Amino acid sequence: MISKKELLFQIVLHILVLLFFSFNRNTGALMTHKVIFLLFYGVATVSITYYLMPRFLYKKKYWQFFAGATLVVIAVIIVEEMVLEPILYPGTRRGNEFPGIYVSLLGVLPVMCILSGFKFGWDALKKQAQIDELQTTIQESELQFLRSQINPHFLFNNLNNLYSYALQESPKTPEIILEMSGVLRYMLYESKEQFVPLKKELEQLNNFILLYKLQIEDRGEVHFDVDKIEDEYKIAPLILIVFIENAFKHSQSGQSTDIKIDISVKLKNDTLEFLCKNNYEPGFSLDSVAKGIGLKNVKKRLEILYPKKYILQIDEADKSYTVYLKLELEKV
Repeated sequence: MISKKELLFQIVLHILVLLFFSFNRNTGALMTHKVIFLLFYGVATVSITYYLMPRFLYKKKYWQFFAGATLVVIAVIIVEEMVLEPILYPGTRRGNEFPGIYVSLLGVLPVMCILSGFKFGWDALKKQAQIDELQTTIQESELQFLRSQINPHFLFNNLNNLYSYALQESPKTPEIILEMSGVLRYMLYESKEQFVPLKKELEQLNNFILLYKLQIEDRGEVHFDVDKIEDEYKIAPLILIVFIENAFKHSQSGQSTDIKIDISVKLKNDTLEFLCKNNYEPGFSLDSVAKGIGLKNVKKRLEILYPKKYILQIDEADKSYTVYLKLELEKV
């Protein structure tokens, strides 16, 4: 069934072709015989555009389409030469003689090809819109899947730490549970949108760092510096948290003292600069951490949400692990 938009699209373009081919520049009027021919071509072309194209061409049955279109063109030429021209040009050479197949094709094919092209162009635009919608749906599903993996990843790591504190009957256990519940609440309920306010994300980032600082206690230092942000910007949720979680994991694995973690977030114009640097013991392998679920997910999310709008550099040298992320943000 033809939609109203498609019908309007076809009518406007057909009128333009009609005016172009039948307008007499000398008299400033339409030539009646050409209007009749063009209307006839338009009606004949409908059989190609709304029957042959969807039935054969779009199903890759090219030979059937070519044969059907050839029959339509032959029928148009026969009706034109045997019916229309004798009526419109009585007693003239054009009305009485057949000029030849080549001359007839030169008169029929260009117009029919143009009119068929309108339908093909509309279908192409419609198909592209469907593809874009499908890609958007796939991306949204993929992002939801990636975010759903972050929560269990965070929960798994912290439950292990919480379990060890509970076994030791540490007085900090209730505080850790409270901080962890706040971060989880944000992950589960407040970060479902594709983008969240930057200030809120940084606030949760601070809570996340406080949670891990409770576990480090007096075994090292953690510095978190954030520029004062005046304007309202938006950012994909849970992007930065993954890098910070990896930094704490690096430092705590195989290292009991002298933990050093430096985190900074700066905003220059519309560009966010995130730097996270931590030390680690030489005997500790970073392969399992660097290839973990969280880091893979955040890289994939950056590719989807910030194509060509981010720079991610990860360097490992001299007992230090550094993550630098440069991200172009948009205002709310």
